[in-house]
Amino acid sequence: MAESRTVTVEPAEAGERLDRFLVARFPDLSRSRIQSLVAGGAVTVNGAMMRTSYKPAPGDLIALNLPDPAPSALIPEAIPLAIVYEDSDLLVIDKPAGIVVHPAPGHASGTLVNAILAHVSDLAGVGGELRPGIVHRLDKETSGLIVVAKHDRAHAHLAAQLKDRRMDKRYIALVDGAPATESGTIEAPVGRDPKKPQQMAAIASGRPAITHFRVMRRYGKHTLLECKPVTGRTHQIRVHLAALGCPVSGDRTYGRNQPSVPLERHFLHAARLTLTLPSGIERTFESPLPEELERALRQIG
Repeated sequence: MAESRTVTVEPAEAGERLDRFLVARFPDLSRSRIQSLVAGGAVTVNGAMMRTSYKPAPGDLIALNLPDPAPSALIPEAIPLAIVYEDSDLLVIDKPAGIVVHPAPGHASGTLVNAILAHVSDLAGVGGELRPGIVHRLDKETSGLIVVAKHDRAHAHLAAQLKDRRMDKRYIALVDGAPATESGTIEAPVGRDPKKPQQMAAIASGRPAITHFRVMRRYGKHTLLECKPVTGRTHQIRVHLAALGCPVSGDRTYGRNQPSVPLERHFLHAARLTLTLPSGIERTFESPLPEELERALRQIG
């Protein structure tokens, strides 16, 4: 439903760019969203449209009209979902391996987002479009917990936790080989591999990335680890463990071409997620290892 918001500029707030001022007043809206609304004439200052560079003066009355979310071009698909938790703000989903989170070239349908669109009846939309807000992602072959926002306010709330490193994510990984210590921290920048642009790599020109790990169990030629990524770079855990000399078992991209365990996927599972709901309540969600991963452990154990 369309929504109107008005705000009066206080003396201490004057002199800031219009878009920055509105982001500070309405943290549930991203700066790019604010800029789009200003450009589209949905924001007025004392009844007149202004540019984003306008600097509000004390006493200015700013009106922001949020239009109804635009229909999404994505098609709802009745794909079964394992819902761990759901309320009016968000969902926590236990994603199986083999499903892509968001439509992309080569994966136009059959994704988690397509499934969510079919499941959620009270979706308010994110970013001006009637679609769910993906806060963090899991690789196609990584299973486990993922949180999805139903509206802008929830998306901003969750994204802030992720940015401030207050969202605790724990993964279980079986790796080839064994770390030299029972626990440790891998701190290595992660970026696009200049030789293989479709892959990531631990390279000096990458973005800072940190992963903590601890040994859960040692096997003959493998080790079961709990990993805690502090940052959220693409393929971070897989790249970091490969850089450690202990690639994720079954990972044909960053590990062995021929898997050392009888698996059709890599052994990486998002097992635990701790976050604060928009209501202010902290919750921890857990997901047991899928049967194919349990079976692999029995076979090597």
